[in-house]
Amino acid sequence: MTKIKIETEYITLGQFLKAADMIQSGGMAKWFLSEYEVFINGEQDQRRGRKLRLGDKIDIASFGSFEII
Repeated sequence: MTKIKIETEYITLGQFLKAADMIQSGGMAKWFLSEYEVFINGEQDQRRGRKLRLGDKIDIASFGSFEII
């Protein structure tokens, strides 16, 4: 499991995708989320504005598992 460290209270799913080097820019988030199933804490979610907080776990097939720390 890859750990992604944040310095703020939360980051959005779109910001997470960029921080984890899955997309090059924030504008690609909408496309990425339409192409890949993203599970946050075991529930599917495709909202790029979804707030991710400490302890959240993200699973994306073909990319792996991540945890916000």
